[in-house]
Amino acid sequence: MTEITAAKARLLDSLHVPGDPLIVTNVWDAVTARIVAAVPGVKAIATASHAVSFARGVDDGEGMTVDQALETARIVVDAVDLPVSVDFERGYATDLDGLAMNIARLIAAGAAGLNLEDSTGDPSSPLFDLETQVSRIAAVRAAAETAGVPLVINARADSLVRGGDWSDLVARANAYLAAGANVIFALGLRDEPLVERAVAEIEGRVSVISSPSSVPLKRLAELGVSRVSFGPRTMGLTLAHLQAAAAQLTALGDYPAELGFEY
Repeated sequence: MTEITAAKARLLDSLHVPGDPLIVTNVWDAVTARIVAAVPGVKAIATASHAVSFARGVDDGEGMTVDQALETARIVVDAVDLPVSVDFERGYATDLDGLAMNIARLIAAGAAGLNLEDSTGDPSSPLFDLETQVSRIAAVRAAAETAGVPLVINARADSLVRGGDWSDLVARANAYLAAGANVIFALGLRDEPLVERAVAEIEGRVSVISSPSSVPLKRLAELGVSRVSFGPRTMGLTLAHLQAAAAQLTALGDYPAELGFEY
């Protein structure tokens, strides 16, 4: 299992190419993973903690237990042959030993990569201080090395959405890369100049989250982004279609064509 996971991690890392970004349509369970994986051109699968949590009826922000998070990771990994990157929130631990233990369990579940946040969930102190978060990323990398898996760390940098400024974002991003992160998941890059600046000033690969109001995908590629995800918005897309179909059916309307979809 370790050799398979290690191979998937190497493949996942290789797919993060500036200018030819990895596009991950986020999933939350076995069936959504299989549906997305069956699409030609899809190269990897990624979960979204918000969607996974809401599917379980709990809040995002580590509303799940670590056992629930690991169970979902295992379900998704077992559903597909592609590399899976797991949104592992803050690692479900407050200390480095606990974090390392959880990372070992995540790798044992078959994860090839993960998102790790630098937000604390505490409104009074919304970000881990830089030294603490660098230590956390280093602990994740060390745990991965111990397991023999080159886990792809997509390190979230929340400065722009948690009260920090641009210089803090760049300082954090480059420190995270030096500590062992593979990619920087920079939130708050809301327009083209910010994306361009991030790609220029961050000394490594950049990952972004997108929506209909974001920079177009083709332009993100041209700007040198390495990964694009959509977080819980793919669940929103799915639920919007489901709700619209329910309204149409209860109004004795036409059968939606999607009722014939085979999966």
